[in-house]
Amino acid sequence: MIDLQKFAVDASEGLAATGTTLAISTDNKAFTPIAGIKTTPDIGADPETIDVTDLSDTKKKSVAGIQNTQNLAFSCVYKGSNFSSLVSQGDGQTQYYWKVTFPDGLTATFQGSFTLKIENVAVNGAMGFTITVVVSDGPDFGTPSAPAPSK
Repeated sequence: MIDLQKFAVDASEGLAATGTTLAISTDNKAFTPIAGIKTTPDIGADPETIDVTDLSDTKKKSVAGIQNTQNLAFSCVYKGSNFSSLVSQGDGQTQYYWKVTFPDGLTATFQGSFTLKIENVAVNGAMGFTITVVVSDGPDFGTPSAPAPSK
């Protein structure tokens, strides 16, 4: 009998975020990468709680309710073309498909409208902007496609 666990990649040391990408699509098929992504937000959803405590209980009781997805704000380095390519689309109403791909192939996909905001500027500082996506569907996670890199 072959022990397949001996061939599994041990990701217990973690994974560097270098190579993470954000892409946008109008049809959920052809995704266009957005250049200059600097940070990604927490991606996922927290369940709201429903209070089910009654008068016979001595401690508060709760059950999980629907999941609450927050807006997702991505910080970007302003490169001119990466901002200008999004300006006409960021009306805060039109729905787009989004995909974040992590270095090991893990994906997070979601749908939502977005707006743009120029970040503060300072002497001797890089200019940046923020893409804020109002999530209307998702996020959904896909399985990593490649093993995590090893040392």
